[in-house]
Amino acid sequence: MGCDYTNRLMVTLALSVVSLFAPIVLAHSTPSHAPHAPRLTSAPPTTAPTSTTTTAPANALAKSEPGVRDARQLTFPTRFIKAGESYFSPDAKRIVFQAIEVPTDGGEPADFYAMFVADLVRDGNDDIVALDNIRCVSPVGSANTCGWFHPTKPSTLLFGSTIGAPTAPNAPGFQRGTSRYKWSFPPETRIVEVDLSADSGKADRSPESLSTLEGDGTAYVAEGSVSPDGRFLLFTSLETGDGDLYVRDAKTGVRTALVKAAGYDGGPFFSPEGKRICYRSDRKQDNLLQVFTADLVFGPDGGITGVTNERQLTSNEHVNWCPFFRPDGKTLLYASSEVGHRNYEVFEIVLPTDGSQEPIRRRVTESDGADVLPVFSPDGKWMLWTGQRHEGKSSQLYIGRYVPPAATTTSPTTVPPAATPGAASGAAR
Repeated sequence: MGCDYTNRLMVTLALSVVSLFAPIVLAHSTPSHAPHAPRLTSAPPTTAPTSTTTTAPANALAKSEPGVRDARQLTFPTRFIKAGESYFSPDAKRIVFQAIEVPTDGGEPADFYAMFVADLVRDGNDDIVALDNIRCVSPVGSANTCGWFHPTKPSTLLFGSTIGAPTAPNAPGFQRGTSRYKWSFPPETRIVEVDLSADSGKADRSPESLSTLEGDGTAYVAEGSVSPDGRFLLFTSLETGDGDLYVRDAKTGVRTALVKAAGYDGGPFFSPEGKRICYRSDRKQDNLLQVFTADLVFGPDGGITGVTNERQLTSNEHVNWCPFFRPDGKTLLYASSEVGHRNYEVFEIVLPTDGSQEPIRRRVTESDGADVLPVFSPDGKWMLWTGQRHEGKSSQLYIGRYVPPAATTTSPTTVPPAATPGAASGAAR
């Protein structure tokens, strides 16, 4: 990646977020500019034949109500130094997540995240209560991120991996003798897949067990997800020195650029019907990420040719990231520093049905400690996220029953102001 981009990833971190799980770099800083109006101007972001971008006005916030109940911790510091960014399998029987294990031999922990899969344990009431059969599927010494179960191949898992040890000399973390935190984007990172089925015998953590789907090891390629029909791979690439969104058509092999706007565009997901995408963007290149959606444009053969009708759903002086659609496509979750940089919380936004509507948001989580990277179960009944709710504040996995917004709760209100705007940049969704 370019030197200028690498330099922008070096930011000052508040000590209270040292252990924030994701490869997202948070900064405790005060912008040199005064807060501006909610409207943000952006360059044309897409490669579609025609494209319009709608910027959100000052969002109305629905009256706060509990958005999750019966929260339960799934991973613990006794097993994992930190764990997070987890996603459900299509049948909701397993999850994938990335983590750094506590060394069993008393040695030093790994420098980079490994990729894990685990079975979900349910009780007699069908409540998810624990994890079982936790196993690592990534090669020893490799750096890994952004796992995803293939929607039409039940035994296939995708994730970003360097396969071997990254060549960069410095691991992510606080740099010696400084108060700066650095997250590296290893150029060896590519999107791989592994067959988890027992009869394949392939998920043995060997480099040979992985098949490369995207990336050649010369530029970071990760943050991948697959369309509901299994045809398209959506991902972020740093091949131009800036984070851009691409799609690969498994049927034709065609690779298409979708969003190539200035700033890091990342963390993309398909909507449940496969006609839209959501993502976060550093469109102003100020490290204050905002959440976007866009409609996909399809050609005569059903291939994706671009995006149109891009809509910016958040517009503020905070970090808004890791958006994820609800299974019915009517809302999406995301995490934000809006209520305080030291205590990221999960919000939900009702997606406008046309460009004239103002998005309605509500706060979903409210706890002492960061709550980030929220995702829904396939049936929409559960929310899985990365949190720092326990003593010690290491990042771990949590799950709870999702509480839908009340149909009559539409009165706008405000969110308590953050003490200091945050800043973020990095590989996490």
